[in-house]
Formats: sequence, C-alpha cells, structure tokens
Amino acid sequence: MISKEMEKAFNDQINAELYSEYLYLSMQAYFSRLNLQGFVNWFTVQVQEEHAHAMGMFDYVHERGGDVRLMAIDAPQTDWESPLACFEHVLEHEQLVTSKINALMDVAENERDRAALSFLDWYLKEQVEEESNVGGVLATLKLIKDDANALLLLDKDLAARTFVQPVIG
Repeated sequence: MISKEMEKAFNDQINAELYSEYLYLSMQAYFSRLNLQGFVNWFTVQVQEEHAHAMGMFDYVHERGGDVRLMAIDAPQTDWESPLACFEHVLEHEQLVTSKINALMDVAENERDRAALSFLDWYLKEQVEEESNVGGVLATLKLIKDDANALLLLDKDLAARTFVQPVIG
C-alpha cells in the first residue's frame, strides 16, 4: 500500500510529466510554424515519451492501491526567439524534471518505500539520457549559429528519430 505522502508526491509528478508533454507539444507547434519537420518529429517523439512517463506513474499509483488525482496543467510557453533558444529551454526544463524526480526519490527514502525507490530508479536513468540527448542537439545548434544550410541538415537528422515504447520500472 502506498502512503498518502507518497501518493501526493506521485500525483504532483504525474502533473509535471503531463506538463512536459504539453510543453513539448507547444514546441512541436513552434517548429511546425517554422516548417522544420525534422524538429517537429523530434518533439512528436518527446510528446510520446512524456505521455508514457506520466502513464507509467499513473499505473504505478494504482498498482500500489493509491488514487490518482489529476490536476490542472499550466499553459506552456508558445514561442521562442530561435531554435537555439527553444532547446536551451528544453535543457533547462529537463534539468527541472530531474530535480523533481530526485525530490520524489527523497520522499520515497523518507517514507522508507523501497518499492517506489526501485521503480523511480528507471526514471532517474531516463533523465540522464534525456539531458544528454538534449545537450547533443543544443551543442549542434550552438555550432550552427545562423547557418541555414546547417540547420536544414540537422532538421533532416532529427527526422530519423523514432518512438520506442519504454519498459518502465
């Protein structure tokens, strides 16, 4: 059985994961307006991943006998100065999510909930991968600067990304 404190912490994190999905959907729309379909694809995959992350936690709370309480999702930013500025925002957001996962793990430690700690270990590893992937795109965008041809080459590379349903937990 999940404790009430752990249940609340998971519900807060589910909301954060759904906000991430919503933010990346907004970024997908931004790149669609720029007609950069590879970036659109990259964010389409991000949206799917964030949804899977939220649903993994959703299912976990139910499996542990808890109640999922969905909350309002804040409106995300909808426009950025440039693709570079957008990906700087992505990295900042992923670092925030990492801090939230760490805080959730702190609650699990305080509650001595080893099942939650074991479950959350996958999310922590996923965050390391997320930050690394975003950092790679960001580094390339910094090299590109204002080179439209290089941006189009990166766009073509990002079009190859595919969603793989994660096995969570």
